[in-house]
Amino acid sequence: MQSPSASYRGHQAYGYLEPGVDYADFELAEQIGRVPAYDGGVSAEQSERVSRIMAEHIVISLHEHAVVLPKDVGELRRYNRTGRQRTGYEGLSRSGMTAVFDNFMAGASCVTSENGWKWNDMIYALGLRLADIAKQDYVVHALTVDDIRAAKRDGRMALVAGLESATMIENELDRLDILYGFGVRQIGVAYSQANQLGSGLAERADAGLTNFGRRAVERMNRLGMAIDISHSGDRTCLEVIEHSAVPVFITHAGARAVWPTNRMKPDEVIRACAERGGVIGLEAAPHTTLSEGHREHSLESVMDHFTYCVDLVGIDHVTFGPDTMFGDHVGVHKTYAGNYAQNRDAAPDHPNVAYVDGLENPAENFTNIIGWLVKHGYGDDDISKVIGGNTLRVLDHVW
Repeated sequence: MQSPSASYRGHQAYGYLEPGVDYADFELAEQIGRVPAYDGGVSAEQSERVSRIMAEHIVISLHEHAVVLPKDVGELRRYNRTGRQRTGYEGLSRSGMTAVFDNFMAGASCVTSENGWKWNDMIYALGLRLADIAKQDYVVHALTVDDIRAAKRDGRMALVAGLESATMIENELDRLDILYGFGVRQIGVAYSQANQLGSGLAERADAGLTNFGRRAVERMNRLGMAIDISHSGDRTCLEVIEHSAVPVFITHAGARAVWPTNRMKPDEVIRACAERGGVIGLEAAPHTTLSEGHREHSLESVMDHFTYCVDLVGIDHVTFGPDTMFGDHVGVHKTYAGNYAQNRDAAPDHPNVAYVDGLENPAENFTNIIGWLVKHGYGDDDISKVIGGNTLRVLDHVW
């Protein structure tokens, strides 16, 4: 974990309002030190190199939820119903990241509906958090690649607003334009459940990209909105890749050849994404990117997927989208299991963990990832690609 950015001046979420008066107050999880620090066995010399790499290169997480959860996960639904999720400014200031793709938690933003993925709930989630971001000067709402490069120059953090699914647009194509106007620059096709665009990975059958989905892909291409297929079914993934005029992202997933669950992507999808110029970001949400060699989920498990994908499609098409937050991620999965409609097909036996050691939250992720890469002999050029360069290349094309 890095020292706090010099540009961070201690802003706390909704600091322009009075807690308990203007909005409901909650005791929040610690952004720093909630779990024991990860010991990656990095030497002092290697640690210095990690710091230098982070200082010299643009570092981008392709997928996170940069919010702070309640300390008591039993209050999670009540907290989310207020619409005011708290951005973790302090934790982000220690992350060493230049930019974060922050996917607003539409499946959990249950302001008007317990089931999530509703248009009005999404407007609450976007509007309230972006209003707060506008009231401070460390995190910048990024709309262009130039905004990301400017954040690096100025020592600030660029936040890219993303959504994991387009479910809330229903059959209203113009809602994509509205979301773009609100500052959304990346959107998923479907989140596990099928929607008007295509099939999710939890469905028993995958009918592929619908006719409306094809129109939506074309509209996203015209707008300059990056497309994510992480939670889409295999056939839908392939048809999105084929139909899109520009490369697409798998922002947060892993390789099914390494861990055989539907949440992982088969070689065919990873190859197709790479062949069209796209990138896969390696996932680290608890109990996802496991491996035969590391069944207890940790950074080492995730890096087994990394090395496999690099061998499969090359270093230019792999990055990281750890998919973490500040608080109990396992508790989130348990609380919203029905909303997320995860496929319950049998997976190989593995130990349950309370958190993923080394990739527990956005503050620590890239320090530990780069530490692993340094320790395993990767050169600066290759490290710069997988921590941000590959993502920038795609964004230069898509946006």
